[in-house]
Amino acid sequence: MLEHRTSNLTGLLLPLADRTLILPNVAIAELIDYQSAAFDLDNPPWYLGRVTWRNRQIPLISFESACGNKIVIGERARIVILNALGARPELRFIAMLVQGIPRSHKLDSQLSYVDVPLCPLEKAAVQVADQVAKVPDLLGMEEMLVAAGLGG
Repeated sequence: MLEHRTSNLTGLLLPLADRTLILPNVAIAELIDYQSAAFDLDNPPWYLGRVTWRNRQIPLISFESACGNKIVIGERARIVILNALGARPELRFIAMLVQGIPRSHKLDSQLSYVDVPLCPLEKAAVQVADQVAKVPDLLGMEEMLVAAGLGG
């Protein structure tokens, strides 16, 4: 007799100003305190400069701004360091502004997809408990940085 198993994954809900993102916890290297970064007005509005993490300079982005909304740096702002997926030696990590501490949530393989408008950097929307969470396009974020000359 075969035993039926559902695969479970731990996801992290990342609170942003205007949405919640969800990522598998292995996508996140670390959560750090907010630090302002030196930015240049010649760069795209979603690029907030570089932050220092483990003796590295990591590009910091605002996901909301990359989706066409305003940048918000609230009193609970933090930075998540994401593991880059694109196998680019010059871009191993990306820093992303979040508005609070990510919350862990157990996910099963039967995620309920929700039909809501998505920005180009969002792959899907899923129902997680009582809220809708968006799945970010991590490779798209890397490509956006590289295309703007900010990945190295």
